[in-house]
Amino acid sequence: MADMVVVRKEGLYCVPGGFYIDPWRPVERAVITHAHGDHARYGHGKYLTAASGVHVLRSRLGDIQVDGLQYGETVVHNGVTVSLHPAGHVLGSAQVRMEYQGEVWVASGDYKIEPDKTCAPFEPVRCDTFITESTFGLPIYRWEPEQSIFDDINRWWKKNADEGRPSVIFGYSFGKAQRILSGLDPSIGPIVCHGAVEPLNRVYREGGVMLPPTLMVSDVDKAALKQSIIVAPPSASGSPWMKRFGDYSDAFASGWMQLRGARRRRGVDRGFVLSDHADWPGLMSAIAATGAQRIIVTHGSIPVMVKWLCQQGLDAAGFDTEYGDDDDDVGIAPQPATEAEQAVEKQETNDA
Repeated sequence: MADMVVVRKEGLYCVPGGFYIDPWRPVERAVITHAHGDHARYGHGKYLTAASGVHVLRSRLGDIQVDGLQYGETVVHNGVTVSLHPAGHVLGSAQVRMEYQGEVWVASGDYKIEPDKTCAPFEPVRCDTFITESTFGLPIYRWEPEQSIFDDINRWWKKNADEGRPSVIFGYSFGKAQRILSGLDPSIGPIVCHGAVEPLNRVYREGGVMLPPTLMVSDVDKAALKQSIIVAPPSASGSPWMKRFGDYSDAFASGWMQLRGARRRRGVDRGFVLSDHADWPGLMSAIAATGAQRIIVTHGSIPVMVKWLCQQGLDAAGFDTEYGDDDDDVGIAPQPATEAEQAVEKQETNDA
């Protein structure tokens, strides 16, 4: 049987189904794994996404024709049975399961393994072929439990508040900002959100996600601002908007903070290793849980992962896609990841 999913100039294409998955150019029919900018683009004729992600998608793309599918619910298109399953990445994120003539493919989009309070947890889906991301597909990436990161963030905020300094933490407005909020201790002080973050907070709350009370900066007086934490997108760094906070301490939340030099390149006081993507052990466990013997690797550390998976006896190859230039972490990805590659080579040498 020919491949069920191939790469075309428009994006990943399900051949028998006649639809695209997260296409990067306008198409008639698109199945969207989640609403980050590199996976969900304006201009498609019809959109299909997880029901929990419909409002997020509309908040980002405006007036579009979109249908929502509950996790696990099936639809049949041109003989292909399609269902969506939780990816654990952000609110409404999904893996796309496609079954045709007894063969099953799953396109994962972006995913993480560790559950969090802001989205449905990742669900392994058995399949013959698994299309996986590899954003942090190097053995050096290994995340600490998120609660330990939240504890660090709250300690940093409390120390600054005790010293009368505002705390500013940068995280992307969709997904990362809400995950940060879910772990904050509101007893420390006011929680202030940038204007790009607050509208998405409302979408999350409307979707049933519990977040602590948040304020706009105009709602907080100068005295209270000194005990506050401000959640803002990276684009706010160095902008005139930041001047109102005076002598503040700043931080960046990202998986890239695990690399030496990443915090220095960002020019922030603190770096918190918090990612909405799977780390190396998470990627390996997710792949194993699918039972798939064929793995296709997309955006990230494709050559390293393909080589490793082949060494484990799997049939692995890569897809060249346009994913990666989105709302999450890519702004500080190493270019190229020479330090990371050297670390991989060193680990492989030590393991040999």
